[in-house]
Amino acid sequence: MFMDISSGMVQSLLPLFLVSSLGVSALGVGLIDGLAHAVALGLKVFSGVISDYTGKRKLLAVFGYALGAFSKPFFAVSGSALEILSARILDRVGKGLRSAPRDALVADIAPATMRGAAYGLRQAIDAFGAFIGPLIAIALMFLWANDYRAVFWCATIPGVLAVLLLVVGVKEPKSQKKSVRTNPLTKKNIKRLGAPFYTVILVSSLFALSRFSEAFLVLRAVETGVSPALVPLVMVIMNLMYAMASYPFGSLSDRFSGSMLLAFGLTILALAHSILASADVWFVFMVGVMLWGVHMGVTQGLLAKMVADSAPEDIRGTAFGFFNFSQGIAFLIANILAGYMWDQHGSAVTFYIGICFSLIACTTVIGMAYRSKM
Repeated sequence: MFMDISSGMVQSLLPLFLVSSLGVSALGVGLIDGLAHAVALGLKVFSGVISDYTGKRKLLAVFGYALGAFSKPFFAVSGSALEILSARILDRVGKGLRSAPRDALVADIAPATMRGAAYGLRQAIDAFGAFIGPLIAIALMFLWANDYRAVFWCATIPGVLAVLLLVVGVKEPKSQKKSVRTNPLTKKNIKRLGAPFYTVILVSSLFALSRFSEAFLVLRAVETGVSPALVPLVMVIMNLMYAMASYPFGSLSDRFSGSMLLAFGLTILALAHSILASADVWFVFMVGVMLWGVHMGVTQGLLAKMVADSAPEDIRGTAFGFFNFSQGIAFLIANILAGYMWDQHGSAVTFYIGICFSLIACTTVIGMAYRSKM
């Protein structure tokens, strides 16, 4: 929660800061966000592998969160797009190091029968932090007359609190501390992940292509008449809906078909894209933002549960590493495509393409679910 407060304070303002203060194009915004994720992709795989090898997931998580906190001051002192990219890379490297060990640690701690609820709860707490962060950013922007850099400095504080809380408050299960270490990244273990896991990878990658960065929601907000000081409300409303939907739908995933819930989430995303493409006033645009948040709540915890359920326990970190890696590749492609289409054809076309990818992913999910029952 604290790290998402920190990130929310930065990310809710960063696209506008890049465009208005540094003169970066929409394509540039997409490239910065996409490249920062791409640089950290390999770490997402190997951090999971290392956590399986050592059995010490918490150590890697702590280091990853510490890098995330350390990156925040660099946003405040950056004077060019290249420097912002460097800060984003450092932040994403931290995320790459912590994501797979953290998600595997949740699966290690939570009972298997409540795994969906556990991931839903984690997503809800994350989203609540991302809801609070932009609110703080709005207050500070009003207080300091749109001083972006001062807000970025303040974002360091909750980041440091996140690291301290993880060090003191989280206890790793003793069963994860291995006496004999084996290499998780072998041909045998890759095969052990099996067809169900790779099906999840395929579906989640298609899904990621349809969901580009929320930075484009922020840019679209300005087009519909939202003032710069109120732009962080986009992230506030989205994350509020995300937080509200995550736990209920996470609990539902423990009792109902994951494929159908995922198809439902993709349908909501397609509807959100449609509204965001056609909105010409801010309050209609905000309806699309709300639906975007709901689709995140429906799908993000569910995808993590599907990975945890389909992977053997001793290589679960590796599985989450591959999952995060595939998501990052798809996210990079989606961001570059969205930025290019925005610059060349306008924002509406960008969101219409999102509709197409959402419907393709939804059709794929339904088709795979149908074949599995035949």
